[in-house]
Amino acid sequence: MRRTHTCGELNSKSVNKEVVLQGWVSKVRKMGAMNFIDLRDQYGITQLIIKDSIEVKTEYVIEVEGKVIKRKSINNNISTGEIEVEVMKITIINKSELTPFEIKDDVQTSDDTRMKYRYLDIRRPSITNNLILRSKMNNVIRNYFVKNNFIEIETPIFGKSTPEGARDFLVPSRVNKHHFYALPQSPQLYKQLFMIGGIDRYFQIVKCFRDEDLRIDRQPEFTQLDMEMSFAKKEDVMEVIEELLIEILNEVKGVKLTKGFKQISWDEAIDKYGIDKPDLRFGLEIKTITEMFKNTEIPLFTKLDKKVIRAISVDELVGKKELEKLTETAKQNGTNILGFAKFDNNTWSGSIGGKLNESEKDGLVKTFGIKKSSTILFVVDEYYKASKVMGALRNEVAKLYNLADSTKFELLWVVDFPLYEYSEEDKRFVAAHHPFTMPREEYLETFDKDMVNAKAAAYDIVMNGFEIGGGSQRITDKDIQSRMFKSVGLSEQQVKNNFGWFVDAYNYGAPYHAGLALGLDRIIMILTGAENIRDVIAFPKNSSGIDMMNNSPSKVDESQLNELNIKLK
Repeated sequence: MRRTHTCGELNSKSVNKEVVLQGWVSKVRKMGAMNFIDLRDQYGITQLIIKDSIEVKTEYVIEVEGKVIKRKSINNNISTGEIEVEVMKITIINKSELTPFEIKDDVQTSDDTRMKYRYLDIRRPSITNNLILRSKMNNVIRNYFVKNNFIEIETPIFGKSTPEGARDFLVPSRVNKHHFYALPQSPQLYKQLFMIGGIDRYFQIVKCFRDEDLRIDRQPEFTQLDMEMSFAKKEDVMEVIEELLIEILNEVKGVKLTKGFKQISWDEAIDKYGIDKPDLRFGLEIKTITEMFKNTEIPLFTKLDKKVIRAISVDELVGKKELEKLTETAKQNGTNILGFAKFDNNTWSGSIGGKLNESEKDGLVKTFGIKKSSTILFVVDEYYKASKVMGALRNEVAKLYNLADSTKFELLWVVDFPLYEYSEEDKRFVAAHHPFTMPREEYLETFDKDMVNAKAAAYDIVMNGFEIGGGSQRITDKDIQSRMFKSVGLSEQQVKNNFGWFVDAYNYGAPYHAGLALGLDRIIMILTGAENIRDVIAFPKNSSGIDMMNNSPSKVDESQLNELNIKLK
């Protein structure tokens, strides 16, 4: 290979060396008879100095031969800033047309344009570095699991479509007419079969697919770390995952954490933070203050019936513009009225503040520990609806006032989830995680009779307000599994058709087991500080699920559909 060094490798110790560099022209500057080029590759930038006239433009791919010399004006912003290369020979490897956007960070162009020319977007240092960190994280994961006696095993991409969960992506079979494979939403059933098959510890970095509405932390195809352990309970899995995350943060970010992450119940998470994936980098704990206003004359707080008053206190005098934004957030989450009270120099104002009696004022000051100018936000609704709104408001306040430190990483476990959730769409209870999750021991007798109160032996790991993983103790008792299927409305025939192949395996001896899956895209998004999961995926889809680069999904030739015996309406 002709290249002797990368564009991020040379320094003051390289002075007087004869070198060959290859890369992309990032910038061309002419100063009299001298030409300066910033040459870029994956590793960095090296400044070139050329005395002859040149015919190169930005993004040309070139090779240069030259001598390393000391730079007169040191650039401390790059690792090669102490030197430059005096070029003796330049070879153009490939020319470039004018790019649709400038190859630099903080480029001002639309996301769709960046996605259409993703191969150019990848040249930008921020995207390159995201992919490098992602590779480093995957390497840490594999090394950790191999070191701890886990076996990496691949599971099928073509599987069986099953009810429950998100919508499947379906693939028609040419050989078996009118039959379809489903792309896996997770390797859940396969990894449990590994445990039945006698595999003690399994892991896999695996692609998964869910036909869901997209958002900043969700793509239709995503990558997860999947793991399962035989003869293991919740505590065993949590210990392994804590050690892994500590190692990832240390190796990838140089952040040192200690074992024993905070644990809170699902009920406590909803009560304090309004959400089951709370961001603990800031306070703003939610309080239920219904009792404080039992004798109030404030119209919003009277005739509550089954509603409650939930509130947070912000250590700021929230302005009109910010209040409008917060009111819009409340509406988007189902509540039309956002009450507020401002406290400043012992004076109360606002839609609620101006109507408070002395007892209510004292109660608010004591409840929220108010010691400075503050704004209290109030929501009145049924408990869980009010909690959801306050959770969204809490996060929005943090954005408005930059309360979340981007250099800080707060991890916690949320445990004791509800076993079921009620689906308004289906008008029935469905499994909150999946129907293979074991009820907590104290609910084994009653879980399918008292579905509202049943709790799951499930656990989520949360980082900086994002759920980055979840797992559970698995059902291994055929009777409990049968009761679970029946409780979520699956008939014996449906169970046989969809899960018979899996349930039958439990006739032949199964260890108790537990596991978890981590969302690797979300983790690296948080670690890199990216604002959207798309910036840590090599070739992502846009918010409409379209790959702008190759325009997929796309129509296919009618002859292909005929071969599959598929007719479009």
